[in-house]
Amino acid sequence: MMLRAFVGACLLSTSVLVQSALAGDVRSLQIIVSKNEQTLSLYEDGALISTSQVSTGKSGHETPSGIFSILDKKKYHESNIYSAAPMPFMQRLTWSGIALHEGRVPNYPASHGCIRLPTKFAKSLYGMTARGVHVIVSNADVAPRAIDHPALLQPRNKAQEGLMLSDVELRPANFDASLKLVEVAVNQTTSAVKPAAVREAEGSPLRILITRRGDREKIMDVQNLLTTIGFDAGVPDGYAGQMTVNAINGFKRWKDLKTTGPLLTDVFIDALYASAGAEAAPNGQIMVRQDFKPLFEAPIHIKDPHVALGTHFFEVIDVDRKSGKAQWNGLTLENHLPAGAKKRLGIDEENAPGTSDQLRAVLDRIDIPAPVRQQLEASLSTGSSITVSDLSHGLETGQGTDFITITRD
Repeated sequence: MMLRAFVGACLLSTSVLVQSALAGDVRSLQIIVSKNEQTLSLYEDGALISTSQVSTGKSGHETPSGIFSILDKKKYHESNIYSAAPMPFMQRLTWSGIALHEGRVPNYPASHGCIRLPTKFAKSLYGMTARGVHVIVSNADVAPRAIDHPALLQPRNKAQEGLMLSDVELRPANFDASLKLVEVAVNQTTSAVKPAAVREAEGSPLRILITRRGDREKIMDVQNLLTTIGFDAGVPDGYAGQMTVNAINGFKRWKDLKTTGPLLTDVFIDALYASAGAEAAPNGQIMVRQDFKPLFEAPIHIKDPHVALGTHFFEVIDVDRKSGKAQWNGLTLENHLPAGAKKRLGIDEENAPGTSDQLRAVLDRIDIPAPVRQQLEASLSTGSSITVSDLSHGLETGQGTDFITITRD
């Protein structure tokens, strides 16, 4: 893919053009904002093509750090939070009010949380991007770098879709009561078993989050196992509603376990898995979105769970399906986990030092089941991304978003 150029009119002192050529695929664009440097760096195909000064949130209104994508664009928008303040060339990063937009850019943080851009740069950037372009916000001035690793997905040719698959369950990610678990069976082709949403939207970039299993995933397992052995726990949605609570307490009474105190205890979990004849679930979860909508999720295995994963971002900058090769870039973001979160997750050791080492070290620890990998590789496209983080997505991730990962740096 060829590098995209800013037209000459925008290349003033606020923007430095590094390379230029004809227009390329917007899916290969990546925006990185450094709050320490008050700069924005624009990358295409992994190469830096332009920079600009910016103004991020002032004290008390700090711009959040993390991994975002452009959710919405409007040439003219007025703030619904700050007295209808004008926000020309607005590119929304969260539905709670954080955006890129034209504004006054002094040499210091001055906004109420948004990322202000100089006028001509804001206009030119707006004309280049599209919904879904990733925006990374960090204190430090991080940069993507090329990475090749066996754990990273590679495009699968259509001719490969008849490969033998082992049994695995892919949970529909919106937990609609009308949906069934998608089961991949032996001797089925991937085209016959892919979730319908994947088939219909094939070609759009995938958004993948790899994280640790939390209470929601544990409750989903409990709901499935209870229903399997005859205790109706309702739809396996990961939430402990009244039906789930009743089923849990019914099982506890059957096994003469305490029904007071915490709902989920190690004694209860062990007894439930033993009664269902099930092995303990893996300790990781892979979640997939496409076109700002959830597709499915599945359990995976993470090696050395006592070691922090850190927060890492990988993105495909080019796909050659004919050769079966994808070019990946990666970067690591600083993210300090609170002591309480570490204790809850069982983390007692930090991840490997050094950005390059961290990227490879975390990929060494991730084991994606073959059927899940084949599903993803059949739909891999330029702009597809993987976020790896100890903490799952927060409240900013929802309807009409990609995975939004907020970091503490």
